[in-house]
Amino acid sequence: MEYILSAELFPFDELTYPQVAALPRDTPLVLPLGWGYDHSALAARLGNSTHIGLLPALPFGWQGSSLETPMPIFNAMLRNLVGNLIEDGFTQVFALLPSGLDLAADIPTLTLPCQSLMISLPSGSEREKVVIIPIGHTEQHGCHAPLSTDTLIIKAISLGTAEAASQYATCLPVYPYGVSTHRRSFPGTFNVGGRAFEDFWLAVMDTLVGRGFDRFYLLSGHGGNCSFLVNVVKYAGERYPSIFCATAWLYLNGPKGAAALEARRASPIGGMGHACELETSFILFLRPELVHLERAVDEMNFVATPAYYMDWIEGGALIANPPWDDDTKTGAYGTGSLGTAEKGEYWLKVAIEEKVDHVMEIHEQYRQRKERRSQV
Repeated sequence: MEYILSAELFPFDELTYPQVAALPRDTPLVLPLGWGYDHSALAARLGNSTHIGLLPALPFGWQGSSLETPMPIFNAMLRNLVGNLIEDGFTQVFALLPSGLDLAADIPTLTLPCQSLMISLPSGSEREKVVIIPIGHTEQHGCHAPLSTDTLIIKAISLGTAEAASQYATCLPVYPYGVSTHRRSFPGTFNVGGRAFEDFWLAVMDTLVGRGFDRFYLLSGHGGNCSFLVNVVKYAGERYPSIFCATAWLYLNGPKGAAALEARRASPIGGMGHACELETSFILFLRPELVHLERAVDEMNFVATPAYYMDWIEGGALIANPPWDDDTKTGAYGTGSLGTAEKGEYWLKVAIEEKVDHVMEIHEQYRQRKERRSQV
């Protein structure tokens, strides 16, 4: 079967959604908390199953991780993720925990020793830097691109930004799950849930502010996260008036980004939305082996009116959330077939430049506001 990527364990997020749809529903699926588990021991715990799907690991959030949140908040998010798979008909779904950690009783779990739970976090010497917080997602990207598309893209942009502005920014590990309100339309799509998402990221902010950090950039690779991140920014700003916390609509969204898109895109308006020319180009540059370009289906039959239409820098005055099934049969919005690695490399470069500019603006906003307050 072509969706199996190794003898026993396969990375679930490297599949396309039709491949997820084809998985036998008794395939064990495991969502690890952290890394460093013995895969042979995991296979043995699952009765030496022939094939085991390994989902993207959660890098932090639970008690005992490098970046803790209150367990009821973490449990709510994890419960939703596990529940997504159960709702999709999978019968063997487990959160994989390190020894000594207990979750809510209704979350199915496996426990194994873990050798490498701790992630690299900003140190105390980096408290004057902007903390970049990249949040991707695991969701369908048409018939040709992997579920990990949003996570791969925002990870590359965030790490590139932190490297290019290393004196001014540091970066958390990318979080691979967000909000998809169209979850049920296409297999392999997750949804943390809007309220659980907001509660979790505000709790992360609580922890970081408590450690002395005061400048933050919540950077999303998935459009469904963005409105909820605006709320997190508002809550954090109200709770901690002395910090400066910001977010933005995805990437390539300002004048520099818009000019870069216009300079290289081959599609008309409507060609860049989801699993489109832009996102496909990024993945063709970053992980070309995960793209099945021959399976790309171009879809631009979005129900468009002057104040509501789909393109990367979304146009129109109306904000709405109609069913995705109204506009796409394959989960794609746009022209994925026009993606190229060359365009992906160029757009990644400009996206990093755009985010470096944002980092410098966050510093300047923080400096000027702190100075003004001191004069009152």
